[in-house]
Amino acid sequence: MLLKITTTYQNATDLGYLLHKHPDKLQSVDLSIGKAHIFYPESTSERTTVALLLDINPVDMARGGRNLSGSFSLGQYVNDRPYVASSFMSVAIAKAFSTAMNGRCKGKPELAETVMPFEVTIAVVPTPKGGEKLIRDLFEPLGYEVEVKRHTLDEEFPEWGESKYYTLNLKGSFRLQDLLSHLYVLIPVLDNDKHYFVSQDEVNKLLEKGKGWLEGHPEKEKITRRYLINLKSLSHEALEQLNKEEEEDNEGTAISLLKKKKETLHQKRLKIVLNKLKETGAEKVIDLGCGEGKLIQLLLKEKQFQKITGMDISYSELNKCKERLHWDEMAPRQKERIDLFQGALTYKDKRLEGFDAGALVEVIEHIDEDRLKSLERVVFEFARPHSVIVTTPNEEYNVTFEKLDAGEMRHTDHRFEWTRKQFQDWANQVAENNNYTVQFEAIGDEEENIGAPSQMAIFTYGN
Repeated sequence: MLLKITTTYQNATDLGYLLHKHPDKLQSVDLSIGKAHIFYPESTSERTTVALLLDINPVDMARGGRNLSGSFSLGQYVNDRPYVASSFMSVAIAKAFSTAMNGRCKGKPELAETVMPFEVTIAVVPTPKGGEKLIRDLFEPLGYEVEVKRHTLDEEFPEWGESKYYTLNLKGSFRLQDLLSHLYVLIPVLDNDKHYFVSQDEVNKLLEKGKGWLEGHPEKEKITRRYLINLKSLSHEALEQLNKEEEEDNEGTAISLLKKKKETLHQKRLKIVLNKLKETGAEKVIDLGCGEGKLIQLLLKEKQFQKITGMDISYSELNKCKERLHWDEMAPRQKERIDLFQGALTYKDKRLEGFDAGALVEVIEHIDEDRLKSLERVVFEFARPHSVIVTTPNEEYNVTFEKLDAGEMRHTDHRFEWTRKQFQDWANQVAENNNYTVQFEAIGDEEENIGAPSQMAIFTYGN
């Protein structure tokens, strides 16, 4: 998909200063699902255009996608995501133009506050629910001239009718920061589908990027609901804050409220696991299924942990872990504390032995249930750390996720999701079989009758 932003501001080449992207250079930024390329099709003092082209890797997208399954079994692999402007484009805008989105311009600071004429072209946007009316309802109240071109399903077969895809052209005069914020929020609103889980963090992003324009938008309720994929609790919280800001002076207390960032569920989970590991007194710790290394990153900050090991079945995840840890630039003394290796939790492995504590954070649900007995023997019988911490989703909590249909799981790679009783029955049996005791705790805010979004078991050997 392609986004083009053009200005006829005099001098139009000032757009390069605002974006911190030189017109004579092709630049690229890495995304989790491919790359975003930034280039200038034209650059003169009268007219300058910057283009953002997304080159999505379908394999990476299928592995990490959250809402890609569609209505048929191969929907995860056969879909329109690599070709349309959706939440992938918003992520690319934020990463490629982060300086401009934050309202900064180092070379010419005055430009950040300058209103300029802009023309924007997006090819293409999907609007499965709302069509041209939705596009106009979103952009025209902000002062844009809107021109849309709807595409047929197939030009050779006009009888098939019109598609849900549009090429969108916008014109208006704005600060560049405001223009990018509008696009960041409204592009995924048109599509109403996100490639990642929507959580509290998305409320914070919406309030931050919508500051100064969303609270007064006549369609703010629709924008908020669609941006947060109709999750009632999050939408209610965001709208409550937006309505409060609309009533308050721009210099009121709402500013400080917007700047407060709440922890995501995963951040809470990692912090709780870290504290539990510290309480065990462990010095040698292994993260079983370490993924991209978020827990390892936290463990490194604690001097208590003298040896930190990460194991994962995915070689690419281990590479991401090294990138997160800045492996190549890491001080030798820090690097000596860390060991990373590839392995599987269902096969006996000598490398898993000799640790004081082990953690399986949101790991077991990725393993087929009929292979959990192998995991139990590998971890609890053969490796046998003194302490083991296991977390997994609470299936009962899924009713709060409006995007999930009945019986659907939170991630396409999950083999199962357990109720609290199922998890406790499994953990109690594992403890009994291997001379461990086990305690249970909830992770996240608990709801009556359904518990918390995540659940944790803390195993201790020989007590």
